[in-house]
Order: sequence, then C-alpha cells, then structure tokens
Amino acid sequence: MNMPLVSILMPAYNSERFIGEAIDSILNQSYTNFELIIFDDGSSDGTRKVIESYNDSRIVKVLSDKNYGVVKARNEMIDRAKGKYIALMDADDIADPTRLETQIEVLEAGDCDICGSAQWVLDETSTRIKKSKDKFTDADLRALLSVYCGLCNSTITGKAEIFKRFKYDTTILTSEDYFLWVQMAAAGFRFINLKDRLITYRRYPAQTSAVHLEKFKLTTAEVQKKYLELLGIPKKFLPEQQGWSTRLSNGVGLLKALNQRFSGISFKVNCEIYARFQYRRNGFWTPLTRLERYCVAAWVGLFPNA
Repeated sequence: MNMPLVSILMPAYNSERFIGEAIDSILNQSYTNFELIIFDDGSSDGTRKVIESYNDSRIVKVLSDKNYGVVKARNEMIDRAKGKYIALMDADDIADPTRLETQIEVLEAGDCDICGSAQWVLDETSTRIKKSKDKFTDADLRALLSVYCGLCNSTITGKAEIFKRFKYDTTILTSEDYFLWVQMAAAGFRFINLKDRLITYRRYPAQTSAVHLEKFKLTTAEVQKKYLELLGIPKKFLPEQQGWSTRLSNGVGLLKALNQRFSGISFKVNCEIYARFQYRRNGFWTPLTRLERYCVAAWVGLFPNA
C-alpha cells in the first residue's frame, strides 16, 4: 500500500489524566508515516509535562501559554499540517492500532473524501463500554446531517486539501464539527463510516448536562438551517414537530429533496428523518405515528421524483 504522510491533529486542554494513553495509541499505529501535531492550549494542569516527556521525532509540539479554545487550536494545526491527509484525534480518546492503516487504504482507493468509523463509547462515570450506533453510507450520512451529526469527530480522517479549504468556523463554539461536515457535504464531498470500531471515545457527565444540551440544541438548529440553505432546500422544510397535515407536506418535501440530492438513502434513515416532524407520544397513538412514517419513507424511497 502507498503510504502518504498523514497529519494527526490532537488539541489538548487540561488533559493530564488521559493524553499519554492517547499519544501512545497513535505512536503504536501499524501505519507509521505520520506527523502528530499536539496543541497544548494553555493547560493549567500537568498536560504540558506529559507532552514534553515524549521525544518521538514524528511529534510536533505547539505549546501555548494562552487558552484560545479548541476551534482556534484546530485551525492552527490545519495550517501547520504537511500531510496529504488529516486525521482528527482528541486528547482523551484511544485509537485502535489499525486505525490509520484501515482508513488510508479506503481513502487511497478513492472510495470517499472523508472517512469516519464506528467506535466504542466509554462512559467515564460508570466505566461501561458500549457500541456506538452508526450509519455507514455516504447517502445516509449526508441526509442525516439535516437532523443531526452522525460522525464522531475523533474517528475522522480525510483529504487535507478539504480541511484547508473549509476549516472550523470560529463563531460556532458547540457544534463546530457539525458545521464543518455540513459545508463539506453540501459542497459534494463523499463520506463513509467504516464498520470497524477504530476509536474508543470517552463520554463525560458534562456532555449530557442540561446547560450543555440547551446550548447544543440552539447551535444545531442554526447549523441545520444553514445546511438546507446550502442545499437549496426551502427553510419551511426544517425538521421540527408539526401537526399532521403540515408535517405531511413539509416532511415529505424534505425527504423528496434529500432523496433527489443523495441517491440511495436507506428506508431506515428516511424513517428517522421524518420522525423529527412527528410529536413523540406513548400509548394509543404510537402505532399510528410509526405506521405513518413507514408509509411516507417507503413511498418517498420508491418515488423520490413524484
């Protein structure tokens, strides 16, 4: 296999507990032609000491005494990256030893422009590990961006030229990765999630706190609006809970627009998108709402141009 240079970007802020394990998981990759750019973003704990303890020539250390935030840190590393491909890696996650080898093989074969993967999810509170729930095809991943981000940031490896063209929007601080994928998807770049679980992703209580979720809800709504705009889809088709007659019009309208744009969207994903237009009820209405989305998804899948 051809072995082009890969630039791995690892932003770090107060990551003393886990960054050593993250770095080791990269240095132990079966694919060896890489540079690991680590950006210490003004950490106040022992993160920098851990970083400086490594002497591997493949590590590029960027040490900041000021905290700029992860968005600016990532953009700085994108500017510094010399590789043909860029791989994202958080300082508290763990890469499978075959991660780079597996993803570069797919990218070099020309099967996609941006390659993610399934992952193991490690709950830091309970220490339980579970499998992620993923979609894998380009059509499904790009369609689902209209309702949520189905890509895990730490699993992503893609063409460096694309990252240098778009980079991260510094005005979006809680959904910056989501907005990046939206721009790439709207521009026509192809996505794949591999079924191999190539990352162990840590999840923290703060990520599910009420304050975080409320901020995330607001920013994701703005990203979804922007995505429809970039795709040329009317804003009235923005997925939100609506009454039966309205959602039948707008929900079908969104599904038709997405299926015309992205050929091959699965029945399951069409159902998932249409469900965002429905009210969540238990009891008597549940079978009826389920039947409604099944019928709509099947009809749109069969006759996207009707």
